[in-house]
Amino acid sequence: MKRKLRMGMIGGGKDAFIGAIHRIAANMDGLIELVCGALSSSPEKAIESGRTLFLPEDRIYRNYEEMILQESRLPAGERMDFVSIVTPNHAHFAPAMMALEHGFHVVIDKPITFTLEEAKLLKKKTEETGLSLLLTHTYAGYPMVKQAREMVKAGELGKIRKIIVEYPQGWLSRLSEKDGNPQAAWRTDPARSGKSGCMGDIGTHAAHLAEYISGLKITKLCADLSIVVDGRALDDDGNVLLKFDNGSNGVLIASQIAAGEENALRIRVYGEKGGLEWAQQEPNTLILKWLDAPVQILRAGGHQLSSYAAFNSRTPGGHPEGYLEAFANLYRNFALCVSAKNEGIKAASEAYDYPSVDEGIRGMAFINNVVNSSLSNDKWINFEV
Repeated sequence: MKRKLRMGMIGGGKDAFIGAIHRIAANMDGLIELVCGALSSSPEKAIESGRTLFLPEDRIYRNYEEMILQESRLPAGERMDFVSIVTPNHAHFAPAMMALEHGFHVVIDKPITFTLEEAKLLKKKTEETGLSLLLTHTYAGYPMVKQAREMVKAGELGKIRKIIVEYPQGWLSRLSEKDGNPQAAWRTDPARSGKSGCMGDIGTHAAHLAEYISGLKITKLCADLSIVVDGRALDDDGNVLLKFDNGSNGVLIASQIAAGEENALRIRVYGEKGGLEWAQQEPNTLILKWLDAPVQILRAGGHQLSSYAAFNSRTPGGHPEGYLEAFANLYRNFALCVSAKNEGIKAASEAYDYPSVDEGIRGMAFINNVVNSSLSNDKWINFEV
């Protein structure tokens, strides 16, 4: 890598939680620098936010259209290399498409777009331009998630038979969107979040994790979505039965009204020879349960891990790595691949292991199918993409 990549940010300004997370993650390895931003849909707040981050005055933009156009006119040695889009769901597609049309790579939060059709258009545009897109499914960045995936891929568990994935949260147990909580307000608003609330927000994470670790694809599902808190416009709880393309079955539970829970994402994958278990709140640990042997515990930073787990481990064993480091792994891998592309070379194979537009399409299809299933009288529906 001959220089830092230059990043522009859309959204994520003053008081925005996820924008700060993205900036910390992008900065962690010293491969990326923030050079410009259109940090809010409010021009005044965008300018104030840019100044707070000490961006150059002439590269603090009032809106994303202005930023993309002005940056595209700068000399190649000055303009941004990619945009990071950290806006609510309804404001993902337009800036992503405009960035790609003007020659910029894209980082985007999940779900990738507001509709499945928009996600497919982004895929078509990345294929036309040859530009890269990172979808920040954070949990794919954890070393022990990658270890689990490699063990399944190597056949160590045998044929996969069952997958159980759950993501309970409790932060929407009350009608927080009516009490001035801005995160709750947009996530429960169909105009900004889309056709699903809980399943679109965290159910997509659970579905992606199930497919990512197992290497399988969901082919059928049977879903039941609920609005538990009176007065809410979108689902805040749901249960989904799954069928995968190898004939195995699974269960996915996502809830934002599980009072007292924080971010208790947990997955269990069972094969013919044994099973594995990983929990986001104890991310350095992978538990292996064997049919004919004692339980085995693997730890991040330990010996005899896969090259993919080792590539994404940052500290020696016993030094906790978590959410920020997993996020940073995605940014680092993306940066290594974009820089290699710029130089006409190949990055390490492990670097290409990050979620992209195809996972975005799967996520949007998951939302569509879950909502359609919940509204249907059919027990099972085919997973349509």
